[in-house]
Amino acid sequence: MKRTKPALPLDGIRVLDLSTVLAAPVTATFLGDFGAEVVKVEEPRHGDFTRGTATGERSPYWAQEARNKKSVTLDLRTPHGQGLVRSLVPFFDVVITNYRPSTLSSWGLDPDSLRAIAPDAILVYVTGYGLTGPYSDRGSFDRIASAFAGLTYVTGDPDREPVRSGYSTIDYMAAYLGAFSVVTALYHRDTAGGGGQVIDLALYEAGFRASEDALTSYATTGRVRERLGNRNPKIVPASDFTTSDKRRISLHAGTNPLFRKLAALMERPELPGLPQYATRAARAENAESLYTTIADWVARHTADELTGLLNSAGIPASPLMNIADIAADPHYLERGTITTVDDPDFGRLPMAAPIPRLSETPGQIRTTGPALGEHNTEIYEGLLGLSSQEVADLHADGVI
Repeated sequence: MKRTKPALPLDGIRVLDLSTVLAAPVTATFLGDFGAEVVKVEEPRHGDFTRGTATGERSPYWAQEARNKKSVTLDLRTPHGQGLVRSLVPFFDVVITNYRPSTLSSWGLDPDSLRAIAPDAILVYVTGYGLTGPYSDRGSFDRIASAFAGLTYVTGDPDREPVRSGYSTIDYMAAYLGAFSVVTALYHRDTAGGGGQVIDLALYEAGFRASEDALTSYATTGRVRERLGNRNPKIVPASDFTTSDKRRISLHAGTNPLFRKLAALMERPELPGLPQYATRAARAENAESLYTTIADWVARHTADELTGLLNSAGIPASPLMNIADIAADPHYLERGTITTVDDPDFGRLPMAAPIPRLSETPGQIRTTGPALGEHNTEIYEGLLGLSSQEVADLHADGVI
């Protein structure tokens, strides 16, 4: 008997994406990857910032991050637009937004207002500082959240100024938490017999939750976590080194068994028996001399050669990859971390595949990012029940 393909796990769940830029929209993207019907509300003239232009066109970035979404235009700054979105909300299981609390209140989109009209909806508020607290109405972006969460302070070399991550790390961390919280709330509603609820996700909290033992250590010892660069003073050897072909490679041999393997590979089997390197504590005390020895050995080999040697010996190692390296890497390609999809503007476009992998219901990229307002007729007429003349009038008035 031929097995039918199972539905995606979030098939039948409708998501209204009332957000812009990154953390909140990507929350919706993750849900769309696993089957949710996502309707993205965009400003009528220019659309979302991630379109990459000021004309509402499509960028490759938009194609990836707005995949599996439908686009409708709506000016939330007008009373008519605010009324229209409130009419839409009851049709959706999940509503996601990321405007400041005071702005949401002025638009009638605050939690109390939306719960009154959609008591069973999951309402997700991804804001810079949360819906409560003295900073709740401050604006934020990934850079600001990273600073406030303490992530920027501990990033970089100890003798240099702090640096921000090269990617919008906190935005994506918040998006993972946002998607997780939505699925948790849906389970509570649909399986555990609960109702709708409000999810209050502060951008900075996503970064702060990743701060390891910084707080507990400070509370018990008074020590402030500082920048460590590429080296952890308690785990030696574990760092980055320059190879003979002037690339950088990262290796971790900080445990005693791994250090013995590294010493054997370096043809220096005596190193683990020396008093200054025999234990983790001893290696930490004598890190500089050990790192000099390893750096000299690394400098005699290419990055590719070392990557093979180290991993074959059971020592975790990787060259520092740029995006060109990643795009050509066989593991990324054969595992499907990168997938290639057809796009109307960019042809065969590689992009990050849906993660994580579910054995029976893996995520899918069904469409790439839509054209601005592509689904106005479908949503305003087909879902909301407006006439074609009413939709035309809304467009003429600049509401959609």
